[in-house]
This record gives sequence, structure tokens and C-alpha cells, in this order.
Amino acid sequence: MNNADCCASSPPPPSSDESAEIVDPGERTILRIDKMDCPTEEALIRGKLAGMPGIHSLQFNLVQRTLVLNHTPESLAPAMVAIGDIGMEATLASQEGAPKDAKAPAVKSRTWLLVAAVVAAVAAEAIHWFDNGNHGPEIVLSVIAIFSGGWPTYKKGWIALKNFNLNINALMSIAVTGAALIGEWPEAAMVIVLFALAELIESKSLDRARNAIDELMSLAPDTATVRQTNGSWMDVEAKTVPVGARVRVKPGERIALDGEVVVGRSSVDQSPITGESLPVEKDQGDPVFAGTINESGSFEFRVTASSANSTLARITRVVEEAQGAKAPTQRFVDRFSRIYTPAVFVLALAVALVPPLLFGAVWLAWIYKALVLLVIACPCALVISTPVTLVSGLAAAARHGILIKGGVYLEEGRRLTVIALDKTGTLTHGKPAQTDFEGLTGEDESKLRIIAASLASRSDHPVSKAISRAAQRGDLAAREVSDFTALNGRGVRGRVDGQLYQLGNHRLVEEMGLCSPALEAKLEALEVQGKTVVLLMNETQPIAVFAVADTVKDSSRAAIAELHALSIKTIMLTGDNSHTAAAIARQVGIDEARGNLLPEDKLKVIESLAASNDRIGMVGDGINDAPALARADIGFAMGAAGTDTALETADVAIMDDDLSKIVDFIALSRATSFALWQNIAIALAIKAVFLVLTLTGQATLWMAVFADMGASLIVVANGLRLVRYFNVRDCHASSVSLATRHSARSTVS
Repeated sequence: MNNADCCASSPPPPSSDESAEIVDPGERTILRIDKMDCPTEEALIRGKLAGMPGIHSLQFNLVQRTLVLNHTPESLAPAMVAIGDIGMEATLASQEGAPKDAKAPAVKSRTWLLVAAVVAAVAAEAIHWFDNGNHGPEIVLSVIAIFSGGWPTYKKGWIALKNFNLNINALMSIAVTGAALIGEWPEAAMVIVLFALAELIESKSLDRARNAIDELMSLAPDTATVRQTNGSWMDVEAKTVPVGARVRVKPGERIALDGEVVVGRSSVDQSPITGESLPVEKDQGDPVFAGTINESGSFEFRVTASSANSTLARITRVVEEAQGAKAPTQRFVDRFSRIYTPAVFVLALAVALVPPLLFGAVWLAWIYKALVLLVIACPCALVISTPVTLVSGLAAAARHGILIKGGVYLEEGRRLTVIALDKTGTLTHGKPAQTDFEGLTGEDESKLRIIAASLASRSDHPVSKAISRAAQRGDLAAREVSDFTALNGRGVRGRVDGQLYQLGNHRLVEEMGLCSPALEAKLEALEVQGKTVVLLMNETQPIAVFAVADTVKDSSRAAIAELHALSIKTIMLTGDNSHTAAAIARQVGIDEARGNLLPEDKLKVIESLAASNDRIGMVGDGINDAPALARADIGFAMGAAGTDTALETADVAIMDDDLSKIVDFIALSRATSFALWQNIAIALAIKAVFLVLTLTGQATLWMAVFADMGASLIVVANGLRLVRYFNVRDCHASSVSLATRHSARSTVS
């Protein structure tokens, strides 16, 4: 195992965010370093590479064991040699498969050495048990066990000591050597063997956390059935398929690439990407995503993104990058370990020297106690548990359709006290339909609808699209628009047939000074029904009124109720008028609604909430609400699947349009934080108990190894529980639901 090398007396290295200042990026190379698991190795590598010419920046991902180098072309080879000089081997990530195969004999050889060490240590202990004394056979067997099972530990310990780092390998090497020097040969042998076995078990456990991320990319198949230029179909590697190619998908197949359906229809299981529990119907023009599963029909789609740029690939990259940013608990642990390890090391020296020198105590007894203290001096369990727990949470969220941009957001989500929500597309379906139309000047109604549709067709706002669709259904063709201008948060302006028109909301007509008492009453009558009113105006007066209504998502009501159950206040921020905002708020149970808000107004609301010490989450579409999303403590982008902008701007991207995922995120955040502090409590409690046992003479080296490595295994296992958080929770919810229904049937009977 390498993961236990995680205590250092030197200051912890800066996080990836702190080390990513790139003056001249040059080339970017990703190196895999199999022996790098924690801050000790990172500090060694950073110290070796930081001053080398041509190395611009270093970005570490300890869980994935990768280092991103930004460097000049000629500096890569010397950097890899320098990493080898400190006992670690760096390989290019793109060539990862070759070294693994090449090292298989070495792995097998180390396994047999460990088996031999176990046999020798048990034999030495047996001889000592039956014939107490340091006889030749038991010493020989102990030496065999120490060097066959502990040679890697000694090698890494020596490297650490040369670089003034007190990691677990250095401390274990000192403790085992000291035990041998004071004549405790069998115990020294058994301690190093137990340590090696515990390392192996813990390494396997940590691989589960790493695999949780790797499994995301494995969702997409390696090949796709692509149409050739001669019209035939051929299976080719997905990574070679160009954008624009046509791919055929059969029932039951996984989709290899992102695309848009061009022929056929089917239902697709999108749960690997969006977390949706039910299949989604796909027809011509609908998007499909790599890694999803075609269920019933067969269809063809046009590739819209290469394999490296698919939604699945972007999700994987985001999750991997998120591991680099240290969350608050992880920063606390780094600071704690910087103090804890040297403090215990000094205490061990004091235990070894003070009683014999000042009080005439027996040297060997107190040296033995000092050696026990050295074994438990490393906060391995603390240091390794935090990244494992956070990565497990990030992976669980990604599988559930929640893409979290960093461990800091995963941990801080539990602190949210207010959730601010945009209306259109968040609480509502975002596909409003035109419900009312009225001409105000006696002009031909078809002409008025054509003018409005012409302006509306130039906007991508859902309300504009509703007006445009209504005109198309009436076979009214849009006309050319010149001098088109978008009026931010108000509407649009342009010339149709040479005349200037405005198509906008209630706020725009008031700003233009064209709102009469009669018109105000007409608009209010529509708005109290929860409808959004749009007016068509020429340069002198309003000439037509359109009303558009959106429907509330079924999930919105339940999600708002669950947020309230979590003691979180809800507030709706919308550009719609106050009457519409209030009507929608009543339907879904929102605590407070504010209408007639421009993007900058939403930002001011978020700032005012922040000034009152609230912790705010802002939920929007990731584009129009960008200022408010950026200012909020955590910004949530809804419906982010396939949307580059949403994936880039939000702190948390909800891959589908299900508002209940916000509740799931907060619940996961609370579970993650609880697991983190559980691990801290477990690790510190075990250390405290063995500190007392050591000073009172009741602890042995065996017990110390079990305590140190046992604590690491416990906290790693506790953190890994989060990988299956949503599976376990959903199973529990299903069981409760079934029990409730059974109870109800019994009562009726």
C-alpha cells in the first residue's frame, strides 16, 4: 500500500487551486504515479520538481494518483527521472495500460515475498512462545520476515527521512529497527508483516474509490455502428467517429456517442447521465447521450460531439477535477497533521529519555513505550479518510445525475438556509403556450399576430417561442425583421415592413409611459390568473395583448415541501410580473415570491440575503441567471445535460429538470459531512486510547499496528459507504412505502 504514507512534519502542500498559476502553459502532460496517495508524496514530488527549469505548474490529484504538469517540451524527461529518484515511477497517463502489464511479474514476486514473510514471522513467534529467549533460529526467521515483508517500507522510510518527512514508513522503520535492537525480534517481525498486510487490504479498499470514478467512463461502449460512404454499416472504434457521422443503435444497446436522432424513435434509459428513473421517449430531433441505454426501438442519430467531448466525458472530467479542490474538513486535517505528527514524535523522545535519565527507570522498558508511540504517531486514518469520503460522495452524486464541481460544495451544501429559484424551466416546465390574444386598435388580427411572431422568432425566450409557435399553428408566416435589439429583461425591438415595434412585458410598457388605467386593469385581470402578459407596441401605443401560461412541474410541489422539511426557506425570483409570481408561488408552496426582476435585480436580492448571514443556493438555467448563480454560495444549474454553459457556470449541475435533486444534494451533503466528522472522531479516539495505554505500559507494538491500520481501514470503509448512498436510500424508501401500503391494506381488511 502507498496510501498509508500520509503523515508529514513539513507543511502540507498547497491545494490544486493554489498551485495552478500558469504563466506560460507550454505543454500539458498527465502523469500517473502509482505510489502517490497523500500529502507526503505530494510534498516530496513538489520539492523535487518545483525548482526545475521548464516546469511551470503542478496540479495533483491524490485519489486518482495523477500529476498534471505544465512544462516546456524538453523538461518532461528530466521531471520523470527526478520523480524516479525519490522512489516513485511516473508513466504517461495515455500509456497507462503498458506499464501495468509490464509490472505484473513484479507484483507476483512481491506477493510471494509477503507470503514468505508471514510464514517466517509466525515461525519466529512460535519458537519464542515455546522456548522464550533470543535464540539463533528465531532471530534468523525474524530477519527474513523483516526484510522480505518490510523492504519496501524501509526503502520508502529512508527516502522520507532524507527529505525530512516523518511519514508512516519512516516511523515504522524506526520502530521496527528499535524493537530489534532491544531484543524484541519476533515482535519486530510480526509488526512489519502486519503492517504490510494492512497496507495491502487498505490499498484494495482505496481502489474502490478510484474505480467509482473510472466506472463513469466505462458506461460508453468502445465501438459504434457507423454508416459508411457506400451506404453499408460497420462497427468502428467510438473514439475515431467524426462529428456529423450517422450511427445506428439497436434495441438493448448502449449509445456510444452524443447525437441527435434523425431516423426512428425509441425510449432511452438516461439514468447513467441524468439519474432519471423512467426511460425518456426519443423522436426525430431529440438529443441522445453517450452511455445511455436504448430500450425498445431502433434509430439512427447524427453525432454532435466527439468521444472525448461527449456529455459523459465532460462529466467524468468535472468529477476528476473536483477531487483536486480541498474541502474545509480536508484543510483542517492537513493543518492538524502538520502539528500532530511532530508533537507525538517529540513526546516519544521524551518518553524514551526522561524517565531513565531523571528517575532511573529501566531504559529498555521506556524505549519500548516510545517505539509504540512512534507507530501511532501518524494521522493516516485522518488524512486518507477525507479524500476517500469526498470522492465517494462526488461519484454517488454523478451517478444520480448531480454533477458537483468540488468537494467544498459537497461539504458546504449542508449549511444552506435559503434556496432562491428562477421560475421558468425550474419550477415550471419552461414550455409555455399562448392562451389569450386581443387586438387593441381594430387592426387586422392576423397582421398583428404576424408582426408579434416575427419579433418573437428572433428570441429564444420560452415566452417568445410560445407566441411564435401559436402563429405557426395558424399558418402565419413570419416576416423579415431589421434593426433587431434585445431589451434585457423587458422584451425585444425591431422593424417589420419598415415600422418600429416593441414586443415586451408589463415592465416595458410602463417604462415607455404607454400604460393607461384601462389597460392596467386588463393586464391585471390576466396576471392574477398566473399568466404572463406580453404586449405588442408601435412607437405611440400598445396595439395587441398576448397572454402566455406555463404549467408547474409535478415534482416542484414535492421538492419545495421537502426543502421546508429540511428547515430551508424558499424564495422565487422571476422576471414575470408580481401577480404571476404570486400565483405560481401559491401553487408550489414557495415562502416568498418577487417579480419584475431583471438579472441585476436578482443579483441584488442574493446580495441582500447574503448580508443577513444567510447561506444561499441559487437555482436557475445557468445562462440568464449567471450573475445570481455566481454570487450565491452554491449555484445550481437545472437541465444541464448536453449544455456546455451550464456545466461551466454552475457549482452544481442538475443533469435533468428534476427539482427534487436539490433536496438529494443537500441530504448527501449532510451525510458526507456526518461521515467526515465520524471519521475524525474515530481516528482521534483510537489515538487517544492508545496514547493512554502506552503511557501506562499496557500497549504493545502489535496493538499499536492494529490500532493505526485498523483505524485507517474503518474510516476508509465508512467513507466508501457513500458510493451507494442513493441505492441504499432508495431501497429503504421503497421498503417503507411497501410497508405503509401493506399496513393500509391490513387496516382496510
